[in-house]
Amino acid sequence: MADSSRAQRKKIGKTEDIPRGGGSLPSSELAKKGEKIKKDLDKLLDEIDDLLEENAEEFVRNYVQKGGQ
Repeated sequence: MADSSRAQRKKIGKTEDIPRGGGSLPSSELAKKGEKIKKDLDKLLDEIDDLLEENAEEFVRNYVQKGGQ
């Protein structure tokens, strides 16, 4: 089990597979794609934040110590 996790770390650690510039997309298309991804990520983070806030309020309401408990 430990050997497989080491192998995965080695695979992740390799940087040869990561494209470095000179990609097939022009920079303007790449910038547009980056902005779209950023907007989508911001929406997702806002949704997660709202859900965590709702769940935290509910948790606090339900976590009421009664007597000597």
